[in-house]
Amino acid sequence: MSQPPRIHHFIAGEFTASPTARYFDKRSPVDGSVIAHIAEAGQVEVDAAVSAARAALKGEWGKLTTDQRVDLLYGVANEITRRFDDFVAAEMADTGQPSHVMTNVFIPRGAANFKVFADVIKNVATESFRMATPDGKGALNYAIRNPKGVIGVISPWNAPFLLMTWKVGPALACGNTVVVKPSEETPLTATLLGEVMNSVGIPKGVYNVINGFGPDSAGAYLTRHPGVDAITFTGETRTGTAIMKAAAEGMRDVSFELGGKNAGIVFADCNFEAAVDGIFRSAFLNTGQVCLGTERVYVERPIFERFVQALKAKVEAVRYGRPEDHASTYGPLISQEHRDKVLSYYRKAIDEGATLVTGGGVPDMPADLAGGSWVQPTIWTGLLETAAVVREEIFGPCCHIRPFDSEDEVIELANANDYGLATTIWTENLSRAHRVAEQVEVGVTWVNSWFLRDLRTPFGGSKQSGIGREGGVHSLEFYTETRNVCIKL
Repeated sequence: MSQPPRIHHFIAGEFTASPTARYFDKRSPVDGSVIAHIAEAGQVEVDAAVSAARAALKGEWGKLTTDQRVDLLYGVANEITRRFDDFVAAEMADTGQPSHVMTNVFIPRGAANFKVFADVIKNVATESFRMATPDGKGALNYAIRNPKGVIGVISPWNAPFLLMTWKVGPALACGNTVVVKPSEETPLTATLLGEVMNSVGIPKGVYNVINGFGPDSAGAYLTRHPGVDAITFTGETRTGTAIMKAAAEGMRDVSFELGGKNAGIVFADCNFEAAVDGIFRSAFLNTGQVCLGTERVYVERPIFERFVQALKAKVEAVRYGRPEDHASTYGPLISQEHRDKVLSYYRKAIDEGATLVTGGGVPDMPADLAGGSWVQPTIWTGLLETAAVVREEIFGPCCHIRPFDSEDEVIELANANDYGLATTIWTENLSRAHRVAEQVEVGVTWVNSWFLRDLRTPFGGSKQSGIGREGGVHSLEFYTETRNVCIKL
């Protein structure tokens, strides 16, 4: 049997072995086997990556015109598409999620992130103003956008390629360079993207990847590094708080998408089948490991019992299996550690008095999959809003369903939470849709849909779900410094 490959850092266009020879195991979520040995970055490697990124700003990359950058980024997107199967295989190996999730959502969106933001930077104008002056001759003010510098990109494990390129795409389109710290659980597609960067001629040092953990490892060294000009992060709120404290040294800018405890609101006048399908997808896609996922479901009382039973039937029809098995519709959690966390909430729900509708444990798996991080998709009813599984983010395939009786009541229930990332509303009443959408305190609201993303629109969370907005021109506000030039006429 062949040995698992060693995955190295990508620094200044080269795959670089760790000089300290520190490696950690990457295990398959599907069966627990070791699939790669990953180099762990220390201060030396982080210094080298940041130095390479700073040098690239002053080198060839910094001298390119916008049109030249755009052409290169289109090349990146096209090369990702050409190597589509390689990216699908790497992402499936990292996450264990079914192939249809990778082929229909995560990898195509990753490629699109480069084209969309290349178009944005090429086509969005800056402002200009003509002003009067006492001598009557006037002055002209106009804005210019300059790259912010070296961007530290810290990306999560739940949709690693999509969410990493969501940051790298606009950062490079705006002329920045990046040092990427992927999750230690999902390093493979970030590494593969290094090969793409080289093959299409992205200058050395523009895109760098360092692997490792958070505290006392690559993540901490990157966020504290004085050569990093801004930091963008997707992950849990606690980690975002630590990064924000580190970024305060040097007054560096941050953009965070953090945790969520998102509410789904289902009114009795909804398209019932569409609502069941939509809530099923929002609660259980990617084994519930989606920041925008729905863990709290509020259903208007006349259809409550029917809805619970319909969602139960869909949950119990999932098919477990390896990601490459096209009959599989449901994958494992990312790791045994995360499974332990999710199962602790499953136990807590029962301790708090939940009625278990379905799931609640670990499925019986064949011997070759028994070492994987499998859990059952789970539905509860009957809990108070003060229960831990109703208030705290679990980040697993589960939801609590509660009936409601009025529009005002459900808005209050949806907003009574520390998080404010997303919501999905299901109703055929257009006036109600607008009313409720305006009052739910989140960054993203979907009506009669979920996870439908126009990349030109603002994206981000409110309350403890994040800071800043990205997407379209809103990404330019983070990834560039807007400067004003005043010309006396």
